[in-house]
Amino acid sequence: MGRAYQNRKESMAKTADQKSKVYSKYGREIYVSAKKGGFDPDGNLALRGLIDRAKKDQVPAHVIDKAIDKAKGGGGEDFDIARYEGFGPGNCMVIVECLTDNPNRTFGDVRQCFTKTKCKIGTQGSVSHMFDHAAIFAYAGDDEEAVLEALMEDDVDVSDIECEDGMITIFTPNTEFFKAKQALNNAFGDIDFEVAEIQFVPQTTTPVEGDDIEMFEKFLDMLNDVDDVQNVYHNAEV
Repeated sequence: MGRAYQNRKESMAKTADQKSKVYSKYGREIYVSAKKGGFDPDGNLALRGLIDRAKKDQVPAHVIDKAIDKAKGGGGEDFDIARYEGFGPGNCMVIVECLTDNPNRTFGDVRQCFTKTKCKIGTQGSVSHMFDHAAIFAYAGDDEEAVLEALMEDDVDVSDIECEDGMITIFTPNTEFFKAKQALNNAFGDIDFEVAEIQFVPQTTTPVEGDDIEMFEKFLDMLNDVDDVQNVYHNAEV
């Protein structure tokens, strides 16, 4: 798979406004996870993983606690996952992952990002078949054989393991996320993961060149400014 997962566009928390958006996105995701799977991170592995990722991204504890307390209160918003697919600048493939309490509003906001940058939003399945929905783990290490052995002992379905520049990167099917993470921690102790999440990983890349580069950055910025957008995945090679 290579390091194609790094093509994912992250929200860059460089200003107070951008940090606020990152906190809001994490708060919404933690709220949904706690409401659907329980408030105790020890019993809700998805929630625990989210909290770990939020802390790594320097989300304050009070933001995390507020989201969980809000879920405990019952009622509130009823968010659902919505994914939109299409073709971005340079004909690259794009998947936009959202949490929404108003699908019509969210679709309109996302579609506007496509149309204002001369891109084309597609139907469900139009590009997702060209992505692998994978669990990805990356951490400092250099013994990929020991990692593979530990995962195989726990019957984890491993898609690929890489070792490059002192970093071990493991790919498994998305359904193996918690099983793989537990197997790694059991074998090597509590690992400080650089990456531990589920992503859409492109099977191929599309070069984006010339004038399309500026439009591509504008397209991503517009999507990241939409409150309901959680993640943007693409296969662009800039």
